[in-house]
Amino acid sequence: MSSPLPGHAAPLGATPMRGGVNFSLFSRNATGVELLLFANPEDPQPQRILRLDPQINRTFYYWHIFVPGIGAGQLYAYRVYGPYVPERGLRFDPTKVLLDPYARAVTTHTYRRKAASQPGDNCAEAARCVVVDLRGYDWEGDEPLQHPFASSVLYELHVGAFTRDESSGLPAELRGSYAGLIEKIPYLKQLGITAVELLPVQQFDAQEAPFGLSNDWGYAPMAFFAPHNGYSSQRTPLGPVMEFRQMVKAFHRAGIEVILDVVFNHTAENGPEGPTLSLRGIENRAYYLIDPQHPERYQDYSGCGNSLDASHSIVRRMIMDCLHYWVQGMHVDGFRFDLASVLARDKHGQPLNDPPILWEIESDPILAGTKIIAEAWDAGGLYQVGSFIGHRWAEWNGQFRDDVRRFLKGDTNSVRHFAARLSGSRDLYPQTDRIPARSINFVTCHDGFTLNDLVSYNQKHNERNLQGNRDGLDANFSWNCGVEGPTDDPQIEALRARQIKNFFISLLCAQGTPMLLMGDEVRRTQQGNNNAYCQRVAFDWNSLSQQANLLNFVKQFIAWRSSLNLFKQPYFWSDPGGPQLIWHGVHLNAPDWGVYSHSLACELGEPDSCERIYLAFNAYWEALNFELPLLPTGWQWALVSDSARPGGQDFCNPPQPLRHASHYLLVPRSAIVLQAVCDD
Repeated sequence: MSSPLPGHAAPLGATPMRGGVNFSLFSRNATGVELLLFANPEDPQPQRILRLDPQINRTFYYWHIFVPGIGAGQLYAYRVYGPYVPERGLRFDPTKVLLDPYARAVTTHTYRRKAASQPGDNCAEAARCVVVDLRGYDWEGDEPLQHPFASSVLYELHVGAFTRDESSGLPAELRGSYAGLIEKIPYLKQLGITAVELLPVQQFDAQEAPFGLSNDWGYAPMAFFAPHNGYSSQRTPLGPVMEFRQMVKAFHRAGIEVILDVVFNHTAENGPEGPTLSLRGIENRAYYLIDPQHPERYQDYSGCGNSLDASHSIVRRMIMDCLHYWVQGMHVDGFRFDLASVLARDKHGQPLNDPPILWEIESDPILAGTKIIAEAWDAGGLYQVGSFIGHRWAEWNGQFRDDVRRFLKGDTNSVRHFAARLSGSRDLYPQTDRIPARSINFVTCHDGFTLNDLVSYNQKHNERNLQGNRDGLDANFSWNCGVEGPTDDPQIEALRARQIKNFFISLLCAQGTPMLLMGDEVRRTQQGNNNAYCQRVAFDWNSLSQQANLLNFVKQFIAWRSSLNLFKQPYFWSDPGGPQLIWHGVHLNAPDWGVYSHSLACELGEPDSCERIYLAFNAYWEALNFELPLLPTGWQWALVSDSARPGGQDFCNPPQPLRHASHYLLVPRSAIVLQAVCDD
């Protein structure tokens, strides 16, 4: 076996080159580094230990070595030596085997989280990195799709939960995997969505959960560059990388984009008592926001015990390199940044007016064609919906979720807010160069109730999380329609079905980019749990037949929306130059903006187009008779949808002419959509 060579500081990580692999690791305060090479994933001890000489294998703060005779598939990890002085923010611990921050694949065959947080050597129970060679893969001409936001419909999806149930009809080895997801692409295509927004697929710690449970959502990252190995049906060290690429390629063939929910705000190492897995043991003071008054503690703006220091140059470089890798090496189409406001804080935790990392992401040429979406708040109270920086960033519109819920629930003082959300949230986004499609509208997402549970529960029911029902938000703006949880009462069930359709109509008829939550189209339930991060709730494929009418309603509504230019406008409906927007109430041109108003209607049309629609919402508990606007000679209103109609009759394709009707009676808690059509 040839002797190692000094190697090079760049690139960071493990890089296959001619004749071997170059390894490079950043650590400013380390006094020594060992590279551990393993023969097999199950081996408790390394086959070879290479001690890096600081005189030969260190350039500035970078430790590096070139190892001849190895290549893709080689398993490795590090031990890093240095001072353990928590009161100075230094937490080196050579008894802990560490993951490379740039690891492109990870094996967890022997991993045990508890061993990484207790005293003693954890080598036999540590995760290992895998050397990945990106060269030579045949992408068959595949490129990211670059669909504009204005013509996009997003679908937030959990890779494991979507196909892990036996009802998926997939072989056991494919369930809950990237390959299993490929098999369900026809369903997503028929639904009409244009992009899947995948819950975290960066390698995460599934053991980061209350005792006896597992972290199912994945917001506990261990390795930012590595696709989560638990979602791979190929049980080999390189399997996750290959299978993920195959999945992306298959989605692109179907015309569907792949957006990743990325977690750059914290890691699975948690607070001071958490496990030492990687960054903490490599250079704690560089990677994390340290409490300046008590350096043994972390500043926590994620609610998970620590926060990454995105103001530090090495962290910014890691984030940018990671994003480049997922775009160039894995062909993803964009990113949703979890708790993105954490990235806007400086090393003291103070919000920056011009956060360098956010501007770098916005202006980077490699990322120029991608979608970048911010969850524009954090757990430290920083809320930036409407004020997030940049000219390209889109935002999850949390106000849309809350205001639509409150209006359809029947809350007072909600009609003006509902109208603002319906018309693109211009009050939140006053910037003159802003396009309305940068508002990502949603009623439900992974975090909170599903749509079925939103109309079935008044209170959260998180007891199974083993945290005394203290976790999860209390402010859900939900309404159980009369009974808490499941019911056989046909009247309550009919009301719930109507409310669900009201939510879909509000979402799909609002200006902005709509995002659906996986399974809402077939009434997926979490039994009232609004924080199901540690519950393995699966998509029940039997519900496709059980909820066939609702599923067909959603499919047809998405197709109808996608056919109209009204929803693809670069201008806000309420702005000069945009479509003509007229607010109505029960009577024409007389919207009721009062505190106790529960009804609203609007008319929307393009001056130079034949497209004209009318929307009416009755969130009141009595029927209301809405006066319909007059149309030019030769035109009449036709019914597109009435949420009060029974399933199978609630969407009209083609629209059903109303024969010159002057009014339309909306039953309690219902909504209608009309479209102007030519007289026959």
